Amino acid sequence: MQSSDRVLVIACGALAREITAVKRASGWSALDVTCLPPELHNRPEKIPAAVCAAIREARERYTRIFVAYADCGTGGALDRMLAEEGVERLPGAHCYELFATSAGFAALADAEPGTFYLTDFLVRHFERLVIGGLGIDRHPQLAGEYFRHYRRVVYLAQVADAQLERQARAIAARLGLAYEQRATGYGDLARSLARVVRGPGAHPGP
Repeated sequence: MQSSDRVLVIACGALAREITAVKRASGWSALDVTCLPPELHNRPEKIPAAVCAAIREARERYTRIFVAYADCGTGGALDRMLAEEGVERLPGAHCYELFATSAGFAALADAEPGTFYLTDFLVRHFERLVIGGLGIDRHPQLAGEYFRHYRRVVYLAQVADAQLERQARAIAARLGLAYEQRATGYGDLARSLARVVRGPGAHPGP
């Protein structure tokens, strides 16, 4: 049986902690969240099918579904699938733009195109998702190939955490890149989720 008063957010696992924090701080008791594996980012061509399967499985229980993914490297394939399903997603091309906002990310990219971005999630899971996921742990020489065109690391920090900052600085040093940090908070994530919770026809608010 479908629920018309609850909202399901089908989210990238890389946003699970942040969505949970926003939900708790906002008191959104009618917001449900289900997450897909963050490892899908290493194979973005698989994201549309995985999200589509989750949407169709949830149709029996929810009339309101929202997808907490940006394009995430799908080259528009995610948007084409979502248009067919009648489901909206987060704005932007990726979570870096989501957290930094479109204008903020554009300024960062224009200032230095050779930038490797970190988020809180990526700092926490750098070894598994980047070093292990790209095979650098097995073939260390690959690091030079993957990162040779980068000039700096920019850590887009969602929360103030001294341990995460130390880890981010260590990542930059390991890659031989300059380091910068920007405190973004949750950027457009909180605003996007607020619009979803308020529902269609609601005042857009801040």
